[in-house]
Amino acid sequence: MSTKVSDHILERLRAWGVEQVFGYPGDGINGLLAAWGRAEDQPRFIQSRHEEMSAFEAVGYAKFSGRIGVCAATSGPGAIHLLNGLYDAKLDHVPVLAIVGQTNRTAMGGSYQQEVDLHTLYKDVASEFVETVTVPEQLPNVLDRAIRTAYARRCPTALIIPGDVQELDYSPPTHEFKMVPSSLGMSECTATPTDEALRRAADVLNAGDKVAILIGQGASGAVAEVREVAEMLGAGVAKALLGKDVLSDELPYVTGPIGLLGSRPSYEMMRDCDTLLTIGSSFPYTQFMPDFGKARGVQIDIDPHMIGMRYPYEVNLVGDARATLRRLIPLLKAEGRGREWYDTVCANVKRWHETMERRAGLSADPINPEHVARALDPLLPDNAILTSDSGSVANWYARHITMRPGMRGSLSGTLATMGPGVPYAIGAKFAHPDRPVFALVGDGAMQMNGLAEMITAAKYRDRWSDPRLVVAVWNNQDLNQVTWEMRAMEGAPSFLPSQSIPDVQYAAFARSLGLTGIRVEKPEDVEAGWRAALDADGPAVIEFLTDPAVPPIPPHASWEQMEATAASILKGDADRGSMVKQGLKAKVQEFLPGRQKH
Repeated sequence: MSTKVSDHILERLRAWGVEQVFGYPGDGINGLLAAWGRAEDQPRFIQSRHEEMSAFEAVGYAKFSGRIGVCAATSGPGAIHLLNGLYDAKLDHVPVLAIVGQTNRTAMGGSYQQEVDLHTLYKDVASEFVETVTVPEQLPNVLDRAIRTAYARRCPTALIIPGDVQELDYSPPTHEFKMVPSSLGMSECTATPTDEALRRAADVLNAGDKVAILIGQGASGAVAEVREVAEMLGAGVAKALLGKDVLSDELPYVTGPIGLLGSRPSYEMMRDCDTLLTIGSSFPYTQFMPDFGKARGVQIDIDPHMIGMRYPYEVNLVGDARATLRRLIPLLKAEGRGREWYDTVCANVKRWHETMERRAGLSADPINPEHVARALDPLLPDNAILTSDSGSVANWYARHITMRPGMRGSLSGTLATMGPGVPYAIGAKFAHPDRPVFALVGDGAMQMNGLAEMITAAKYRDRWSDPRLVVAVWNNQDLNQVTWEMRAMEGAPSFLPSQSIPDVQYAAFARSLGLTGIRVEKPEDVEAGWRAALDADGPAVIEFLTDPAVPPIPPHASWEQMEATAASILKGDADRGSMVKQGLKAKVQEFLPGRQKH
């Protein structure tokens, strides 16, 4: 039997080590689906409930495996549905390949059913490489190049394959004019800066008395080196949210997250430092960096396109974080440094942890959302993987989950889209079927798509050697993050027609799928609820009825924001009474003596 183009695509994916493709069927990829049947489902086709979820699952798989995520969709609407997940990959620098169908070549340009100009549509999201396959001889080159580009540029790429091309007999490129052959694989490469640039960076860092370090996901391969530099320079280390799992939060000088969802010690460290070293992060919020002119700066990033644009750094080192730090360390001087700055950073970290514990212990109606995250923290296994959705739940993930060595965590960083929490978790389970995975999501995101993806979790539960996939829902019947942004930034009361959402029975829905479903309505039952979810013999949904009036107060909480919040109360916010009570109770915790109890 002849090999079709579709057969060759799957064969080439297998040769690249691709083990699963996240997708949804449609007639625009019928040729590929038939090839999957002939290939006995290798690589495995993982069926989501929606193409956007396929893309998110591919992103989650890539984030937690370090390997390329692959998604597939039909022509027209299917290809369009992939876009949000692919943009998430683009903005978070994740290698993903999208394979999408197109109408037959004979119909192209004829306003045919489901005909969309996919090349134009994908040109931004897959700007590094998008190609339409029109003849078999284009393969394998375009497929190989799409995969190599996704890895090298850490980005999404796309192949558009018309339906009739999928059915053609495959013939390889020949040794002729205007044919492009290809070969499998690519070696790893390590980029490092010049000796002169490293010396200039060392001079800046050695001259600093109050050094702050900011790390992102680009520092993930340099844990030992980051620790050594921090301890040599007596520095504190703040983490962008995509770098939350890079360094253990148990280290006394790790100040935790930075930004609106960040910690007070990170804010204070950036405010007071005289030197800033940024490693593998493009954290965009300049207002949380040191004032311009107050601190000298050094940045390390592997991508010259992304370096030197968040702060007026004095030295920009283009290179791999680990390799660059290993060459930089011998040039750094540890002797002669006082401990006052280091001790201040550590004291601020200790006080922040105590503050967070007190905040989580405050009473609420019915359950304090911070208590939910705080209660989970000590129960997490050492090899746990966590995903967080966007919204107010990201505050509690950022501030209350203690990352320990071996744990992993991620969320939609730069796009900050709603909806990836559950599909990320499913992608993580396929990347690491032997590890427990926890998805922390708000009720808005759960209603948007998390409920449907629990069907996917139920479908594939038997493929995971560790059955634990715990989806936790903060049920407060409010699109809470936007509600608080309206109050703090606009001085506007909560607009109920846009912000209020129904009270859905999430646990009951899980039980209808044959999964574990737990509903927690009282604070005294929170820990027992977590333990029951951890003890489940398969995926579990646990919902907590939480108080929407507990504010995600930013670490800097300006007078302007507090005044705007007060203005919203005066205008008649629907939840003003409870909001005032909780806001004052939470904020006052920062000013209590270190060990005083509420």
